[in-house]
Amino acid sequence: MTTASWVLLVAAGAFALTDWWATVAERVAVRYVAKPATLVALIGVAVTLDPADGRVRAWMVVGLVLSLAGDVFLMLDEKWFVAGLGSFLLGHIAYVVGLQLAPTSATGTLIGLAVVAVAIATVGRKVVLGVAAGDQRDMVVPVVAYLVVISAMVVSAFGTTAAWAIIGAMLFYASDATLAWNRFLEQRRSGPLAVMVTYHLGQAGLVAWLAWP
Repeated sequence: MTTASWVLLVAAGAFALTDWWATVAERVAVRYVAKPATLVALIGVAVTLDPADGRVRAWMVVGLVLSLAGDVFLMLDEKWFVAGLGSFLLGHIAYVVGLQLAPTSATGTLIGLAVVAVAIATVGRKVVLGVAAGDQRDMVVPVVAYLVVISAMVVSAFGTTAAWAIIGAMLFYASDATLAWNRFLEQRRSGPLAVMVTYHLGQAGLVAWLAWP
């Protein structure tokens, strides 16, 4: 980590904390600044650190930029939800490529597959059934596609056997599971905050993996 990386990481933490507060306080105007600013700062961290592999860093930065686009789309009108979902889907594909470029372990990959299988059989299955049974049936295919891609990202993270990559991917998984549960099954008061805390920490974990693979 360079000095610039540390400064930007502190800035990302400050923006994230502001966004978490704004989420609870329902300060939409503050969130319009703090939410994307968190990702901008994390992108800055990734760009300014000294990675073990420049190719891996490039793909992870692509994933972060697409995540930033997804954040912006999801803050807009409901009609932009699919665009946000698509941005994150492409972002996870970029993360998969970056993670796969790193040295991988067959054992770690198998463990990841087991974790993902359990998650899909429990939470994932309920979400898909909830979408199919609700008034947004046209979202079944996009949701299933997204579930497959983010699951591949989690498996790829386990394949690296790197703690930061695994922690980051699992927190991201938890964030999206919470978002889907709140949107398609049951809205919970603590849901929006849980989504953002796990999301920001998950992204930070993936960036930390670049510095400490």
